[in-house]
Amino acid sequence: MFDFIRKHNKILMGVLFLLIVPSFVVVGVLDRYSGTSDKGEVVATVAGNSIRRPEWDQQHRNDIDRIRQQRPDVNPAMFDTDTERYATLERMVRERVLAAAAAEDHFVVTEQRQIEIFRNDPALTSFVTNKNGKPEFDRELFYRATGMTPQQHQDALVAQMTRQQVLKGIADTGFATPAQAAPTLNAFYDRREIQVARFAPSDFTGKVTVSDADLEAYYKQHVAQFQVPEQASIEYLVLDLEAAKKNITVSEADLRSYYDQNAERFGTKEERRASHILITAPASAPAADREKARAKAQQLLAEVRKSPGSFAELARKNSQDPGSAEKGGDLDFVTRGAMVKPFEDAMFALKKGEISDVVESEFGYHIIQLNDLKPAVVQPFEQVRAKIEDEVRSQQATQEFAKAAESFTDAVYQQPDSLKPAADKLKLTIRTADKVARTPAPGATGALASANFLNALFAPDSLERKHNTEAIEIGPNQLASGRVTRYTAARAQALDEVKDKVRAQLIAERAAVLAKAEGEAKLAAWQSDPARASFGPAVTVSRLEAQSQPTPVIEGALRADPAKLPQLVGVDLGTQGYAVVRVNKEVLRTPPTAETAQQEAQQYAMAMAAAETSAYYELMKKRFKAEIRVPKPLNAGVVAGR
Repeated sequence: MFDFIRKHNKILMGVLFLLIVPSFVVVGVLDRYSGTSDKGEVVATVAGNSIRRPEWDQQHRNDIDRIRQQRPDVNPAMFDTDTERYATLERMVRERVLAAAAAEDHFVVTEQRQIEIFRNDPALTSFVTNKNGKPEFDRELFYRATGMTPQQHQDALVAQMTRQQVLKGIADTGFATPAQAAPTLNAFYDRREIQVARFAPSDFTGKVTVSDADLEAYYKQHVAQFQVPEQASIEYLVLDLEAAKKNITVSEADLRSYYDQNAERFGTKEERRASHILITAPASAPAADREKARAKAQQLLAEVRKSPGSFAELARKNSQDPGSAEKGGDLDFVTRGAMVKPFEDAMFALKKGEISDVVESEFGYHIIQLNDLKPAVVQPFEQVRAKIEDEVRSQQATQEFAKAAESFTDAVYQQPDSLKPAADKLKLTIRTADKVARTPAPGATGALASANFLNALFAPDSLERKHNTEAIEIGPNQLASGRVTRYTAARAQALDEVKDKVRAQLIAERAAVLAKAEGEAKLAAWQSDPARASFGPAVTVSRLEAQSQPTPVIEGALRADPAKLPQLVGVDLGTQGYAVVRVNKEVLRTPPTAETAQQEAQQYAMAMAAAETSAYYELMKKRFKAEIRVPKPLNAGVVAGR
């Protein structure tokens, strides 16, 4: 037991505070910013109130910081994308729509319920400390960890519950019997045995001929597809923690003082190897039992004093510490802090080879023998000076960055025609880049990977007047400002520049038309004379098991009337050609067990409730005139409520 405690005493005892604060607390933090600024572009409106870009940016930074705290192993940059930023805005709009609905319908959380929420919140237990023997909520610790007072935290919890009430009534109505769910689920699990004949455009490209006149006509009809996007040559500055460090002056005296205060960190601590004999006697044991254990320890101590060489043998026979007894009581090398205090004090007071008196601890009574020691070794100041300087600069960098950020913001604004004053003032290097587009290029890093920064560069003021952008946050503790030095508008490429591309595109389209025509002709012929049909091997497909078949083929097969099978179905695959599908038969689903049917009915009910809740939320968005005014990024899914 004692050996186990010794080996595991280094488990981190601190609490990652932000891990235990629910994500909705962030919304409470946002509420402190909402409505406090009338600056910045309006990106969304709800019930006549605006959400502006600065508060959107702030909320997204909060989200990324929360992720960084919860998952240090995850690269936060993967969340700093247009899609994730838009998801943040959607969540903000959702919170405000629900809050408006709750206020209109007078939803409240009673005072008694609020007290219960606060008392029963497991996220708060780690902030209860023992002071003067009594549990006490450490408000200062809570504020440092969350940036909120306990009252603000409780308000955020109440606001969250109030918003939940708006949709709870809809969500709780979800209900479906197995008989109700079966038609939908059976359609979802429906299967067909099919055979497919594909007519691919690639098989018809050799039959396509195009003239120069064809190319010119096609080019004129699709000229928008053959454009060079707008581009800009830019210069820009980046202020980050590393840049802030350069402006920090550290004296030799400061470095020496830091070394003296942290000398143990720059070397190895003293280590001691001891053996012990433990006679267990928990603090809660009756006094008589503890006295009996003490007497046993005193008896063993007398035997050890007479014959020190027998310590290991006596430990094997008598020690009640199962982790070390079989090793003759050996505890291996340890440093200060590895043992309970009474044991540690006694061990570090011994000289090599000495045996202690009986030592009382919370585990019982110990006899300790010091077997060996390794003295502490501290590296000389000169050997660790560079490391110390980096640590000192890093500690001061955050504070210095805040000061530098203010100077940076002012400098790029007050002298908008040049970045040089800001660069000179803060000792930054002006960087340049060519062929910069409105969207980040694949593999771009730093400022050039920031959609916000690029949006600012391509804003009308930046393009027309070549002024500095405002200071843009491109990452945690990273600001950037840039200016366009040369701008080239988007232009259509001449036919001679893209002739090969035009030719390939035109041939592919015409080949797809030929493939479709051939497929339709075969469909008609095989319907008239099924014996002439030629198909691939039979496969069983469903919406869950596509068997490498395109989705239109699956849908076409499943739409075929089971009463008229076998049946031929033609499927237009667009640029992928055409397919003739022989639907041989319906493959019925194996009837589910009663338990599975009930589970599926519950899942169906949940899906229906989710759909109804989503529809109700869309109605509320219209009711409160919720509008997002920035374009939705491509491939951005629906994430409201995530």
